[in-house]
Amino acid sequence: MRGEFKLRFTGPYSELPPADKALLVERGAVRDVTLSDRVAEIIDRVRVHGDAALREMASELDGVRLDELEVPREALVEALKRTPIELRQAMERSAGNIRRFHEAQRPGVSSILIEPGVTVSRRPDPLGRVGVYAPGGRASYPSSVLMGAVPAKVAGVGEIVLCSPPSASGSPGQTVLAAAQLAGVDRVFAIGGSGAIAAMCLGTATIPRVDKIVGPGNAYVAEAKLQLATAASFDSPAGPSELLVIADANANPASVAREALAQAEHDPLAIAIVVAIDSEMARRIREEISMQIGNAMRREIIVTSLAERGGVVSVESIDDALAISNAFAPEHLMLAVSNPRQVLERVRNAGTVFLGESSSVAFGDYMTGANHVLPTGGLARSYSGLSTLDFVRWTTFQEVTPFGAANLAKDVSIFAEAEGLSAHAAASLAWARVSS
Repeated sequence: MRGEFKLRFTGPYSELPPADKALLVERGAVRDVTLSDRVAEIIDRVRVHGDAALREMASELDGVRLDELEVPREALVEALKRTPIELRQAMERSAGNIRRFHEAQRPGVSSILIEPGVTVSRRPDPLGRVGVYAPGGRASYPSSVLMGAVPAKVAGVGEIVLCSPPSASGSPGQTVLAAAQLAGVDRVFAIGGSGAIAAMCLGTATIPRVDKIVGPGNAYVAEAKLQLATAASFDSPAGPSELLVIADANANPASVAREALAQAEHDPLAIAIVVAIDSEMARRIREEISMQIGNAMRREIIVTSLAERGGVVSVESIDDALAISNAFAPEHLMLAVSNPRQVLERVRNAGTVFLGESSSVAFGDYMTGANHVLPTGGLARSYSGLSTLDFVRWTTFQEVTPFGAANLAKDVSIFAEAEGLSAHAAASLAWARVSS
């Protein structure tokens, strides 16, 4: 069964209008002023009225009355017990793989003798309290809980707080609670959106203030993170999920089409782009999308996504494809090419790279252990995916012996006098005549 669909970007890439090429690269650059004002109002409500504002917004926005914001520990334990055995085993496998991968990233103390008598060191200290945000709304995302909480546990974070929107029952979904129990989350709160980000950043009578917040969310969550950037630390700014596939003439069109549809089903705003190094391959991939889309369960979402931001374009060489990819800086990059490891050496900007068609993005979303909290909107040019390193801060300490101080004194005083800081010069010169 073939399905009707449109692509926002199609044909030879070189023939796309300049505005379309710019849209691909600058897709995250425009802010919605109306949304920004709305988020600012929500933040102010939480700042002034705290828990009362959160309860009011749960009623207004989620249609739920919350007698208690915090989910009792017994509910987490019960949720894990009630989780179907196959799903529980899959979640346990995922958590174990995430743990193993992130344990390999755990940093240690580094120390270097700069010159005789001068030692400078750096020590990683786990953050005291971290907030994890797990989206709700269209679906329940226990994988986001594991991706945020397990690395925090590995890093040794003192307390992990989870916020996730309430369902009609007044509590986050059962699988979210089960994942929280499995990951070792300390406290769970049934609040979502920008109100949850504000509560974790500012603190309320019930919800403790955190040092950092991680986890994906909608446009309101992303905007709240931007507006509260001076109140707490955050992971990379996040927007709609996105995938770019580079496919050469030997790629399997059916596999590439599956990846594009899997990306597009996330959300109507999700972005799925295929860059084919062959116009015939581009045509075959479009045909496969048409074949597969007719039976897709989330067909309406996929069709909207492809029409708004989806594309299958052709280029003449791998050089052209990599130039597009490095400018696009995708959240997910799949190399559906004959020599993916060789091509990987030339990839510069990507949240995470999938080598070959069998390395489906779905495996990375759930089970490989790599983190799926990744930069979007082109920010892979400067941000990395979530890792153990995001849950520590670094303390630098330095030791200068009397011998080292004597050796440093004269040059430091010269430097200080050049900057007009005579007290600095005096502080250093006091050590100038110290002997070994």
